[in-house]
Amino acid sequence: MDARFSGIAELAEAPSVAVVVDVMRAFTVAAWAFAQGAEKIVLAESLDEALALKSRHPDWAALKDGPPAPGFDAVNSPALLRSVGFGGRTVVQKTTAGTVGALAVKEASLVLCASFVVAEATARLLQARACDSVTFVVTGEDGQADEDLACAEYIARRANDAGADAAPFLRRAAESRAAAELAEGVREGAHPDDVALCLELDRFPFAMVATVEDSLMVLRPSPAGAASI
Repeated sequence: MDARFSGIAELAEAPSVAVVVDVMRAFTVAAWAFAQGAEKIVLAESLDEALALKSRHPDWAALKDGPPAPGFDAVNSPALLRSVGFGGRTVVQKTTAGTVGALAVKEASLVLCASFVVAEATARLLQARACDSVTFVVTGEDGQADEDLACAEYIARRANDAGADAAPFLRRAAESRAAAELAEGVREGAHPDDVALCLELDRFPFAMVATVEDSLMVLRPSPAGAASI
């Protein structure tokens, strides 16, 4: 598998296969939302769209970056999401980087959203689909976020080598600027456990596949190794 690594702004056109990586915290949070019972996640273009979708569908739940805000049910924190049950509900997610990256490649034939907590399942799905060329979208810090690049490089390595060692990649993520900001409480809407939860390798046994449904970008869990979606 040939892997390319790109920031959002560097995407001249939608690749055939894209893995959009946001470790801290959008796609760690998305995985937790599925673990907490969410049926699907709608990736919103803006906060206004998220609120409009919630208004049209009062049974949906909405979450965002930053501190709590009227109309939103949760914030973009895996630790804070542990106590939230979604029980078959649809979740609307809007974040600064992760959702933006996924929407930027919505024309791709296959879009996966990933973080360390679903790394193995993501690599196995790429193997099952026999993907020859994959573009990994590094969403944080204008494509420079080392936690996202480390995760992307690990998934790419793991897809080619079952014996790939995750330790050096996790170490890079733990030493990243995002990890430091979360640990120091610089980012609003964070919890002290967020960094540790974002670095839990392969906590969940599913990959996350995004497709366009009725003009909305919708994320759903897919079992590891699924050859068809």
